Amino acid sequence: MGEFVKVGKISEVTNGKMKVFNIGGKQIAIANIDGEYLAFDDACTHAQCSLAGGMLDGHTLTCYCHGAQFDIKTGKVLAPPASSPISIYKVKVEGEDIFIEI
Repeated sequence: MGEFVKVGKISEVTNGKMKVFNIGGKQIAIANIDGEYLAFDDACTHAQCSLAGGMLDGHTLTCYCHGAQFDIKTGKVLAPPASSPISIYKVKVEGEDIFIEI
């Protein structure tokens, strides 16, 4: 079990949007889906494109480079060309602060 690290404020990630945070040299994206905050590696496992630049539809994220799709709640690949899942992180919100477990 890792430790929770503060990454930002809930006001930084508006509903239906994603924002990338640099946590210990690693790019981690946080999405806000109707007040549910989800954290995942920002790099697509297919071509390493930034996933935060993609299109979000509920929990489905489509990479803008080649159209790979991921479930950002589970990390599972939903559509190729990606074949490997993305890493996801536990999130907790305390007051206005967002924390992820690393």
